Amino acid sequence: MSRAYRPHHEHHMSSRIGWLRAAVLGANDGIISVSSLVVGVAASSAGRSAVMLSGIAALVAGAMSMAAGEYVSVSSQADAEAADLQVERRELEDDPQAERAELAAIYVERGLSAELANQVADQLTAADALAAHARDELGMSSATRARPVQAALASAAAFTSGAFIPVLVGALLPRATISYGVSIVAVALLAVLGAIGATAGGAGRVKAIIRVTFWGAAALLVTAVIGHFADATV
Repeated sequence: MSRAYRPHHEHHMSSRIGWLRAAVLGANDGIISVSSLVVGVAASSAGRSAVMLSGIAALVAGAMSMAAGEYVSVSSQADAEAADLQVERRELEDDPQAERAELAAIYVERGLSAELANQVADQLTAADALAAHARDELGMSSATRARPVQAALASAAAFTSGAFIPVLVGALLPRATISYGVSIVAVALLAVLGAIGATAGGAGRVKAIIRVTFWGAAALLVTAVIGHFADATV
């Protein structure tokens, strides 16, 4: 007696790759770039208004740049995917038997017997030939499909959320402590971001935290030194 088939749903980290990459990259860039700029300007003799203006300008410009960059790059990926699908669609129309044989050969390479591979290829071709070739020949899936608008919005929102806190901290602290206060907050935010990104992606937290805080602290230190010496020479 056969049992009725019950769909088994699993949640894998690969389904988060697209938006997670854009969100982590955007927030990380927002924290590091805007904090570094605020710290660098504050390390000079610039007044509070100049420090805040530079931070706000960097936030707005950075968010727009991140959105535009993500949209253009992911759109290029989407265009390439669409072109590949168009080629595959044309090949299926011109020689469907050769494409079915190609699909069966893929399954044989993955370990199926020739008989079973042909049965699988026949059934998947009958159901949706283009989807079968997109997935098994081209490596495309719903989890990895390019989504330009989603990537752009996620990147811009993440950058803004990461950049806003350093700007706010700079606005609230006394002028003399802006460099130190923003640096401490930025490193703490980077540590939190590293932990969140690692948890969401199923990776180790410690390594992610060390990686992101090291480069963030290095950027803050370099810009502070540049701001100090630039002010001294000017």
